[in-house]
Amino acid sequence: MTRICFVRHGETDWNVELRLQGQMDLALNAKGEAQATAVGRRFAGLAASALYSSDLLRARQTAQPISEVLHLPMTLLQALRERHFGRCEGMTLDEIAHQYEEDAHAIATHDPDYASPVGGESRRQHQVRVLDCIDRLVQEHEGQTVVVVTHGGALDIIYRRARGLPLQAPRDYPIPNAGINWIAIDHGQWSIETWGDDSHLR
Repeated sequence: MTRICFVRHGETDWNVELRLQGQMDLALNAKGEAQATAVGRRFAGLAASALYSSDLLRARQTAQPISEVLHLPMTLLQALRERHFGRCEGMTLDEIAHQYEEDAHAIATHDPDYASPVGGESRRQHQVRVLDCIDRLVQEHEGQTVVVVTHGGALDIIYRRARGLPLQAPRDYPIPNAGINWIAIDHGQWSIETWGDDSHLR
């Protein structure tokens, strides 16, 4: 059995403002930095084989305290990035609704195959990218424990894989900033051990 602890990055100002961050390279805010410190302490005493992180700054900043506690180098992977939202990056849903009707409709209907212009990814393209990456990590670390720091959209995909949920289904489960999510993978079967655990932040 392979166990992966997935961690969402800490809070940014755009999280507070409910803006689509996508692949914009934003830093944690003061609260996010405190969350990263708290999540790092949570890993004290854990024996892990490797630490991976999205290469975006908010993820790297969250992974750094974990790296220090685990005494593991941080391996950065672009494949762990958030979905690219194209022309909608940096916007709120209200702003998108006023400016880009096609994008707003795709978001509202959870269209799995719509990609926003200017480099955007569809939900399905994002799913393929993230799951291909995780499958490779499972092959490389069979029977080991691994920590992965990533983003809310990637964690949404991981939850759906473990629960067998389609991309079109609405999200009705928490994905908190700096939350801890344990997945066990045994002969290709994914199961959730813990999800959305942010008790270390309280």
